[in-house]
Amino acid sequence: MSSKAKVVVAMSGGVDSCVAACLLKEQGYDVVGVTMKLWDDNSESGSINFKGCCTLEDVEDARRVCQIIGIPHYVMNFQREFKENVIDYFIDEYKKGRTPHPCLACNDKIKFDFLLNRAKYLGVDYVATGHYARLNSDGGSPILRMGVDDTKDQSYVLFNLKPDQAQSLILPIGGYTKQEIRQIARDYGLPVADKIDSQEICFIPMNDYRSFIAERTEAIPGDIIDKTGNLIGKHDGIENFTIGQRRGLGINSHEPLFVTSILRNTHQIVVGSSKDLLQTVLWASNVNYISGLVPETEINISAKIRYKSSLSSAVLIPHGTWAEIKFSEPQRAITPGQAVVFYLGDTVLGGGYIEATESVPEFAGTL
Repeated sequence: MSSKAKVVVAMSGGVDSCVAACLLKEQGYDVVGVTMKLWDDNSESGSINFKGCCTLEDVEDARRVCQIIGIPHYVMNFQREFKENVIDYFIDEYKKGRTPHPCLACNDKIKFDFLLNRAKYLGVDYVATGHYARLNSDGGSPILRMGVDDTKDQSYVLFNLKPDQAQSLILPIGGYTKQEIRQIARDYGLPVADKIDSQEICFIPMNDYRSFIAERTEAIPGDIIDKTGNLIGKHDGIENFTIGQRRGLGINSHEPLFVTSILRNTHQIVVGSSKDLLQTVLWASNVNYISGLVPETEINISAKIRYKSSLSSAVLIPHGTWAEIKFSEPQRAITPGQAVVFYLGDTVLGGGYIEATESVPEFAGTL
C-alpha cells in the first residue's frame, strides 16, 4: 500500500466509523472524513425530528474527531439520492406487502454506488466504512468474511457488494471486537468513545414506521382471512403488517394467530398458527455473488433469513439471478423483502431478496 493512497471514510459520527478513520491514518493512508447529508431538515417531514445516525449532532461529532486526528472533514449532500433509493423504496416495499431492510438499500446505492463514484471522480483511491466485517480484495476475487465479534457482525448487510466495488472498499474494524474499538477511541481521546449505538432506522422517528408510511401514502382497507379463505376480520392497509406479526391484528381468538401471508393483489392478510409460519424452502431474486461468478451446481451452505437470525444449514440451487434455498430444518417467518445471505464457513458467498416460499414464483420466468 502506497503511503499516498487516499481514502474517504464514511463517517456517521459514531464510534465505529471514527475509529476506522484513526486506524487508516495510523496505517499511512491519506485520510479524508466525509459525512453524508441524507435529508433536508425543512423537507416534507415537517416537524419530524429524525433520530439515528447522521443528525446534526453526529455531523459535529465527526468533524470534531477529524480535528483531533488531523484530517479534513467534508459534508456531502445525498438528499435526493437517499429519498429516491432508500425512503421511497422503503415505503413502496411496505405498500407491496413486503418488509424491506433499508440499510441494505443505503449500503448498495448510497455508500457503494453514489459515494464511491463521487470519490473516484475526485481522485480518491478507496472508500472505507465502519462495518464489522472483513474484506480481502487483493490478488483475485474478493473475499468477504464475518467480523470477529459475533455480536456485531455486519457481513449480512454487505452481501450485495460487486467485485469492482470490493476492490475500492476498505473495512478497517472487522478484525476487532466492539470493546476493543471503544478502547481505541479512548486511547485517541475521541469524544465518541462511549457514544451509544443507534438502534433505530435513521429516518424513522421513534421507530414508528407505520406512522411514517401513513403520512406518505393512502392505505387501502382489506380482509383478514384464515388459510382456508374464511373471513375473520378487517384491516386498514397491508403496509401495517409483516410476516410473523401477532400483535395489532384486532381479532379475538382462543388460539394465538400470526400473519402467515400478505396478498398484495387482493389486499388480504392471511393468518394462522405458529406452525403455519414454518417453511423449509424459499426463492430469492436479484442474487449477487461476491466473486461475481454464479455457481454451476448446487452447494451446501449456511444461510441467514434476517439480520439477527442464526445461521442454518441449507442447500443452494442456483438459477442465474434467482436461487432456490432448501433448509435442513424449518425456518420461522420467512419474509418477502428481507435478504437471505449465503455463507461458506465465515465467508459470504452472496445473497438475494426473498420472494416466495415452497413453490416457484410465477414471476420468476423460465428457470
